[in-house]
Amino acid sequence: MYKRFMVTIFGLSLLCAKNSAADQLSIPLQIDYSLIKKVLVSQLYTGKNNAAELWNDRQGCSYLRLSNPEVGGKNGQIRLLNEVQARFGTGLGGQCLTVLEWAGILETLQQPTLDSGHSVLSFPVASATAYDHEGRHLTIGKLQDLINRFAEPRLAAVKIDLNESRSHIEQTLTHFLPKDNAAEVKTILKSLKFNNIAAGDDGIGIKLEFNAPAKKTVIQPAPAFSEAEQKQWQSAWREWESFLSSAIEQAAHDTKSPELRETLTEILMNSRTAFQAGLEEHDADAADPVRVFFTDTWGRLAPTLKTIANELPGTQGLRYITFIAATDAIYELERLAAPFGLDISSDGLRRLARILIAGKQQQTRARQAS
Repeated sequence: MYKRFMVTIFGLSLLCAKNSAADQLSIPLQIDYSLIKKVLVSQLYTGKNNAAELWNDRQGCSYLRLSNPEVGGKNGQIRLLNEVQARFGTGLGGQCLTVLEWAGILETLQQPTLDSGHSVLSFPVASATAYDHEGRHLTIGKLQDLINRFAEPRLAAVKIDLNESRSHIEQTLTHFLPKDNAAEVKTILKSLKFNNIAAGDDGIGIKLEFNAPAKKTVIQPAPAFSEAEQKQWQSAWREWESFLSSAIEQAAHDTKSPELRETLTEILMNSRTAFQAGLEEHDADAADPVRVFFTDTWGRLAPTLKTIANELPGTQGLRYITFIAATDAIYELERLAAPFGLDISSDGLRRLARILIAGKQQQTRARQAS
C-alpha cells in the first residue's frame, strides 16, 4: 500500500516536471515518542529483562545497567528517564564482595539531530543528571564518571535511518511508471531530504522537503472512459485489488487486529464503486464521487494508520507515518493550487488511470520483445 501510494504522488508530479524551475515543498511529519522508545529498546535494551548492560567487569561483580526507559519532551529536547543500577565489587574466593552499590534514576536531555546528509537521526546527550529514589542528586564521583563514560555515549549512539525506504520507492517507480519518465522521477527523489527537526511535547517534528516544478498546471477536464478503456481498467484493477488485499491481510497480521482488516476491506470495496463511478459520465452538478470517497475515507483511515504506526515494533511504523503525512500533503497542495497539478476528482482519476494503464502496456510490450 505504501509503495503504490508513493507511485501515485510522484507520478502526478511528473505531469508538470519538464522545462521549469524548481520550488521546494515541505511536508510535516511527527515521530511519536512511543516509536522513539521502541527504537531505543531494540537497539540498546537487549540484555536480560530488557535491560541495557552498559558496562561490567565480566565477573558479574561490577556493572552499570539501565532499564524501564520513559521518553517525553522537555524544553525543546527529548527527556529520557531510566532506572539505574550500579555496583562495584571484587571477586574473593569465588564470590563477589560488594564495595559500592547504588540505584536511582538517570535523567538525560537529548537534542534530536540530523546528520550532514539529512538522513540519519541521532540523539546527542545535552545533559545527564542522576538522583536516588528520594530525589537526592548523585554525589559519588566514581559513579558519575561511570555514567559519563558509558551511559552517555551509548544513549547518543542510538540512530534512526529515515531513508531506509528510499531504494524501495525508486525500484517501485522504475517498475510501474513509463520508462521515459524514469529520469525525472529520480531527479525529484534525489532532492528529497529531511530538515527542521524539533522535539515537542508528544513527539519529534520533522519537515520532509523536496524540489517540485514551479510551473503550475492548468487543470483541464478529462473525458470519461470509453468501453475499451473500461476493459483495460478492469484488468489493471483486478491486479491492484489482489495486491491491496494481500497488503490488508499483512497489515491486519502485523497489528493482530481483525477490526483493521474489516475497515480496510470495506474501504477497498467502496473504492471500487467510487472509482468506477468516477471513470464514467456523471452529473457535473452533483458531488464528485472520487472526492467524496477520498475525503470520507481519509477521515476514517488516518487515525487507524496512526494506531498501527505506534503498535508496530522498531522503525516499521515510520512507513505509515510517512503515508499519513504524504496524503495530508495532497489535500494541502491541491488547496493551494500548488505546482503538482493535483486534482482529487473524477478528472484526476481518469488522467492517473490512463498513465498507469499506459505504463502497464509498455511493460507488457517490453517483456514480449525480450
